[in-house]
Amino acid sequence: QVQLVEAGGGLVQAGGSLRLSCAASGRTFSRYSMGWFRQAPSKEREFVAAINLNSGGINYGDSVKGRFTISGDYGKKTVYLQMNSLNTEDTTVYYCASKYYVLPEARAPPIQTSDYDYWGQGTQVTVSS
Repeated sequence: QVQLVEAGGGLVQAGGSLRLSCAASGRTFSRYSMGWFRQAPSKEREFVAAINLNSGGINYGDSVKGRFTISGDYGKKTVYLQMNSLNTEDTTVYYCASKYYVLPEARAPPIQTSDYDYWGQGTQVTVSS
């Protein structure tokens, strides 16, 4: 069983920054791809960023490219999402997700929600104007 615990959400002014974290427990950390998604009320879950912890490959959603950075700390088994230049459209709940590979995987991390196996509880990010 994999557990994902998110932290770091909160209230920030437009133009500010926040860093989200997702601590993973369970299997070998480097066998994961970890992703961040967000979902506003009445909207589909949107891909934000993902990292393949085996290959280092990264993907970003178009709406966050150049502003958000995903990274992993193998010692802490934690993935971070550094969010800069936040705007009001970034306000929503952010979710961490994991996909485990039985064998080492070199491909880029997936960007579809259906590709991920486990999800965190979500953390609220609110950007005020």
